[in-house]
Amino acid sequence: MPGESNIRRKSRKTSRSPEVVMPRPSKRQFYGHGIPGVDPSRLAGKLIVVEGADGSGRSTQLSRMVDWLEGSGHATVQVGLKRSNLVSEELENAKQGNILSHMTLGLFYATDFADQLENAIIPALKAGFIVLCDRYIYTLMARDMVRGMEDEWLRNLYGIALVPDAVFYLQVSPENLVQRNFSKNQALDYWESGMDLGLSRDMFDSFLKYQSLLIEQFQKLQKIYGFDIVDADQAVEKVDGLLRRKMRKVLTGHDK
Repeated sequence: MPGESNIRRKSRKTSRSPEVVMPRPSKRQFYGHGIPGVDPSRLAGKLIVVEGADGSGRSTQLSRMVDWLEGSGHATVQVGLKRSNLVSEELENAKQGNILSHMTLGLFYATDFADQLENAIIPALKAGFIVLCDRYIYTLMARDMVRGMEDEWLRNLYGIALVPDAVFYLQVSPENLVQRNFSKNQALDYWESGMDLGLSRDMFDSFLKYQSLLIEQFQKLQKIYGFDIVDADQAVEKVDGLLRRKMRKVLTGHDK
């Protein structure tokens, strides 16, 4: 019957899967000396970094990003700070004891990063995955810079790092960060408040001062590394929409 034929044609149109956009190839390189034996040109995947303090919305935006990318047919892998199989547990124990010097703790984090780079990030990129990083070397550098370590020494230390395809720094005012952290955890974190620096005996006051110092360092790093600073004081949906538009450009090379 003619009517049945029309229904079948409509059904075929409406049941089509969304078109999968093939990511454009990246010109992959290291920031410095890199890792011996690794050829960056063989790393076909994409490396996307989301930076920001606790309470900036990183976890929420990364979760939305994963849903969007995987719903469009892209395979993803997630990495982040303190997730190394080699030292993550020891690093967490060291933080609880608060017995390490600033430099030793910084080198502990650098080891955590190096292990994930070699054993998680690079293999995933080689396999063509989109790697989503919940913070990268910029957070580590900003923290260490606030604690008095030299910029040049840190840039050399993290010369092993691959240059990402995109870095989104979710910047939130310290005042909003306080409210978000209290709303989520009913407390402020010792390290996110910079209490080890002796900025103030009051954790609330120390938090505001420390987060302001971190923002200053991120702004300095942005001038060096050229990442995107995203106003994350906005609603979750607005930030999500902005990141998707930026991600489409990363994947396709244009804004459509």
